[in-house]
Amino acid sequence: MHGVSGASAAQVLNLQQIGQVAGDRSGGFYRVRHRSESTGAHGVTLEAYRWGDLPSGTVARTLALVFLLPFMLVNVAIWMRPANPGAEAVVKSLCRLLALTLTVLYVLAVAGVALDLVGWKCLASPDCLSGRSWLSWLGGRPVGLRLAVLALVPAAAIGLIWRVSCRPGRTFEAFRAPDQGSSVSRLGTVGQWDAEPLVGRLRAIHVAAAFATLDLVLLLAQGASDASAATIVLTAITGVILAGCVGLLCTPPLMDRAAGDQRLDRVTRTLRTAAIVLTVVVVAHVPTSSQPWPQGHGLPGYDPTLAGLFLAQTTLMAALGVVLLWHRRREHDATPLFGLGALVVAAAGISMAVAYSAELVYRVADFLDRDVPTGEGIANGPPRAYTWAIFGFFRAVLVTAMVAVLVILISRRSRRRAAAAIVARDFPDPPAEAAPRLRQVRDAIARARFTEKLVPLAVVYGCLAGLGTATTTIGLLGQVPSDVIERNIGLPAGAITFAIAFGSWVIAAIILGLIIGGIFAYRTEPYRRHIGVLWDLGTFWPRAAHPFAPPCYAERAVPELVRRITYLVERGDAVLLTGHSHGSVLLAATVLQLPPQVGDRVALLTHGSPLRRLYARLFPAYVDEATLHEIGRRVGWRWVNLWRDTDPIGGWIFSPHPAPAPATTGDPAAAVDRRLRDPCDVVTPPGDSVAPPIHGHWPGESDEPFTEAVQELVQRLGGRAGPPGTSR
Repeated sequence: MHGVSGASAAQVLNLQQIGQVAGDRSGGFYRVRHRSESTGAHGVTLEAYRWGDLPSGTVARTLALVFLLPFMLVNVAIWMRPANPGAEAVVKSLCRLLALTLTVLYVLAVAGVALDLVGWKCLASPDCLSGRSWLSWLGGRPVGLRLAVLALVPAAAIGLIWRVSCRPGRTFEAFRAPDQGSSVSRLGTVGQWDAEPLVGRLRAIHVAAAFATLDLVLLLAQGASDASAATIVLTAITGVILAGCVGLLCTPPLMDRAAGDQRLDRVTRTLRTAAIVLTVVVVAHVPTSSQPWPQGHGLPGYDPTLAGLFLAQTTLMAALGVVLLWHRRREHDATPLFGLGALVVAAAGISMAVAYSAELVYRVADFLDRDVPTGEGIANGPPRAYTWAIFGFFRAVLVTAMVAVLVILISRRSRRRAAAAIVARDFPDPPAEAAPRLRQVRDAIARARFTEKLVPLAVVYGCLAGLGTATTTIGLLGQVPSDVIERNIGLPAGAITFAIAFGSWVIAAIILGLIIGGIFAYRTEPYRRHIGVLWDLGTFWPRAAHPFAPPCYAERAVPELVRRITYLVERGDAVLLTGHSHGSVLLAATVLQLPPQVGDRVALLTHGSPLRRLYARLFPAYVDEATLHEIGRRVGWRWVNLWRDTDPIGGWIFSPHPAPAPATTGDPAAAVDRRLRDPCDVVTPPGDSVAPPIHGHWPGESDEPFTEAVQELVQRLGGRAGPPGTSR
């Protein structure tokens, strides 16, 4: 099992002439084609499972993931909830409400372009319409008719994302794990339960809220000129639909019911249908207004709605932070994010969504202002709330970068001191010519230890992102950042205006970089090793908060692995599972789902595993000490974990000691971890021109310690390996 690099099957097996024996192109099992070449050391049959295309698969799908990234981050946040069962319902509710605000923001951003910038501002400006024949046909039309026609744009955007969320790429119904392998650990449920009922309910609620948001924008705009009884009634119905969506998301026991409960499905579908019908009625009602529309710099009601959404996001994030701090684990080194992991990830997703939305509106405003005389832009451009949003994003990034520099400088001495002690222990009495190489090894270990120093950076960014959404409400007072800061702090208004413009281009550069990264991820394997980490880790978790997040590939990979391993064991073979990096997490979830009689013929070898270092800390409700011990018991403690000090991601599982504890300790967990010296030496060996490489997080299937661990586990499975062609 490879990690997030998405290596080919031939690279995983380190062989040529490989052939697929099960699965398909997205996720399949591979062996070498000729039986005479199909065995490794001691007659062990080598087989690779390649799952790298399940999270993404194509360039087009990866580009879609770039724009779905905020949805994915908020969806991951719900899985980072504390292990305390008392906090589960509240954290689920808050995360799902935050996810709903992203859908509302998505609609408001598209509506801001179509209805505010184009329908209200540009179509009322002869200078903006000049040379734009594709818009001029709506120029001079009644305002209500313009808004009704252009409302089709956000309605189409809702339909598009609705359609995308209904097409995960492949039905996973054929990849269900056997029920008899169910584990008491929550990690053992990942990929086993059918997520579609919950996703379908969430999808119906989000679609209903999206259409209701569009209705609210249209009705508030019309109500400013004609607050007729029909408008008031339609607005009240819209409020009831939105309240129904919020109420359903605040009842996790109801939402998480099994697929057999059809009543809730009917309720959510009815809510969605009512919202769609209401949208049709509202779009037909808006052009009927006979009253003159008010004159103003923006669409009536749009700015307060946008600022109200940002205020709601700030309130929800503050409430989530309080709940997480109250229920955090108090043990030493248990929560590196002070229990705020869910808040930090959710805040990052919301901050990115706000940045996306603001940049979309700003770039369209710049495009529409083309050839318009200076000072005569389309009624002062985008809403002030977006100006504050860009300012908040730039401030969060800038301050976090400054804190990062401080953390690097402050922690450098302690990290180097600890790294020097490790180097001195690994390479005692080195020759004088090895000094430069020793410094390289020390620096590699020091960089790897910086992973633990990311704590303040994540917390600072999460807090600043929440503060950024809070300050957007100042736009309701008619204030812009440059005036407020110049009046209260004394910084020149021109400098603040430049910072906001620069921040806008920084956001554009980030989006462009993500798009280019998605393209190059499938053209350059080393590049994909870094870019693919985010997708592979984020899409490992099922959609439980946001239905528009990318689908969970574990819903196929884990049951498929369970089925293949069960098949091999039932035909009389023993199976040794080896997983690198995130592949070890997939194998951990797989082992927890194996039937007991299958686990008796299975051994586990992990290397570069983030199970303890990252997952146990970021997902405490799913990976904890009890879960890790259950994995060991299910394989009869035939488990070896290899780790290096130079690895910034992987680490030890049970014990950080360099050598495994003796068998006399009575604790089988103490013998799982094996620390590898990296590099194997700092002196250039005879017959070579360079010193041995520093592997870091790279897999080491060809290294001698890996081969020795394989031989040991094969012997523990059945003494000697069987004849060639058997799987062990």
